[in-house]
Amino acid sequence: MAEEKTRIHTRITSETERKIAAAMPLSNCQTQNEFVEKALQFYCDYVASQDCFSVLPPMLVAAIRATVQNSESHICRLLFKLAVEMDMMMNVLAAAMEIPEEQLRELRGRCVQEVKKTHGMISLDDAVEYQNGGD
Repeated sequence: MAEEKTRIHTRITSETERKIAAAMPLSNCQTQNEFVEKALQFYCDYVASQDCFSVLPPMLVAAIRATVQNSESHICRLLFKLAVEMDMMMNVLAAAMEIPEEQLRELRGRCVQEVKKTHGMISLDDAVEYQNGGD
């Protein structure tokens, strides 16, 4: 079943007509009408779209997604390694020190508040200062 088409009348500059003629082979369009219709659909999607991926070339979208996925995988591997190291450090400290359970709970609460307050920007220097009565 043939799609119903509507005729519109437009006027364009000769410069725009030259650009269309030059771009037609690049866009795999056989006629100026096909080129203009594709261009209008693209622009309508661009104007109406909240999702920028619908107007980006598929190869660029694939490259962006692959880059994000590789970064995510790398960060996950690093976080896993960091968690292993932290677990080792905590086990060494727990074996060497006898800390009452109540004191450990209080320390956890203080540390949670400190991390929230500093948005995770904590340092050993700050912890040493606190432990030595500086905070």
